[in-house]
Amino acid sequence: MKFILGKKQHMMQCFLDDGKVVPTTVISAGPLVVTQMKSPDSDGYTAVQVAFEEQKESRATKAHLGHVKTGAYKHLKEFRDIEEMTIGDRITVDAFKKGDIVTVSGISKGKGFQGVVKRHGFHGGPRSHGQKHSEREHGSIGGGLRNKVPKGMRMAGRMGSDRITVRNLEIVGVDVANNQLLIKGAIPGRRGTLVEIIG
Repeated sequence: MKFILGKKQHMMQCFLDDGKVVPTTVISAGPLVVTQMKSPDSDGYTAVQVAFEEQKESRATKAHLGHVKTGAYKHLKEFRDIEEMTIGDRITVDAFKKGDIVTVSGISKGKGFQGVVKRHGFHGGPRSHGQKHSEREHGSIGGGLRNKVPKGMRMAGRMGSDRITVRNLEIVGVDVANNQLLIKGAIPGRRGTLVEIIG
């Protein structure tokens, strides 16, 4: 299984070999450093822990520096069911190639507290027939013999900042010199969002 961590940069157009133009997302990916190998004997499962994006040691905690012997990093992530690696190995974008199909996961943009029209796509109330200030309200939430609001009722609330996974995305370019991947289509998050890419 191929995997790497990266940061979303921006979107751009990319021309394919047949002349078609496709929207692509540029991701600055890797390099990653393997910091720990989890095993069923010591941890109860098999996984590899990797570190991404170096930072000053003065910004890291003593616990982090004691755990990661090779330096200080901003992000630590685990990937399950991987055995064929050793501590200190480096993972770069050259593990991927043009045409690979990948799955990308990231945190979507946060929208804050939103109403039902934006959050759930409600139509709102009619503009006539005696309505005054209810153009974007949700309407009745009860009715019948119910004496409480049922669970799962769609209402206003916090929107966004959810983990989103997009599958079957194609890699249309690999820039090894600049540690960048060009992925066809849009991926979740704003510029600078940490994303996981699994092939």
